[in-house]
Amino acid sequence: MNDIAHNLAQVRDKISAAATRCGRASEEVTLLAVSKTKPASAIAEAIDAGHRAFGENYVQEGVDKIRFFQEQGKTDLQWHFIGPLQSNKSRQVAEHFDWCHTIDRLRIATRLSEQRPAEMPALNVLIQINISDENSKSGIALSELDALAAEVAALPRLTLRGLMAIPAPESSYERQFAVAQQMAVAFEALKARYDTVDTLSLGMSDDMEAAIAAGSTMVRIGTAIFGARDYTKK
Repeated sequence: MNDIAHNLAQVRDKISAAATRCGRASEEVTLLAVSKTKPASAIAEAIDAGHRAFGENYVQEGVDKIRFFQEQGKTDLQWHFIGPLQSNKSRQVAEHFDWCHTIDRLRIATRLSEQRPAEMPALNVLIQINISDENSKSGIALSELDALAAEVAALPRLTLRGLMAIPAPESSYERQFAVAQQMAVAFEALKARYDTVDTLSLGMSDDMEAAIAAGSTMVRIGTAIFGARDYTKK
């Protein structure tokens, strides 16, 4: 078993154990392998190990990888854009990705809807919440969610699937869980209003257990699968 296959197996075991501890089925939690800055060869190893869902933060890098694997005939992969999205890059996301996790304003959502090709399925989108109220982070306040959700849900080429957040680092499990629970409450309320909503993208390597206990349905894991990132390439 290669390193990436081994790492994937370990991460899946951790997800399963975390789910079991809080009485959930491991199948309720999707593992999104965050492959930003990693070469196609590393993603290919993950694909060979049975993984299919990948997250990218940089538009052009992600599009290049999507095209590469399409040319290889790998058409069953699922590509998630999980980075901040500028208006001038929205068309590439609309034309290539399956999901966008970082909707935080109507203007971007409208552009994605208008630019999504008619022959493709609607783009799955998540609204990003700035749950820790950090100036450095994208996302909206929870108080703005109802208004933006109603506007996004009405756009014809998008499907509102739920919420995403990147909480500030917390050293204690209790604090991690408290923040994650705020997101879970908002998610359940949104799910009650929109029957397309089924995804809470919450939890990374350091807070995955707390996020799963609170109700996350998708965790985003990069380094634990692919190893440390080399940001000198960006």
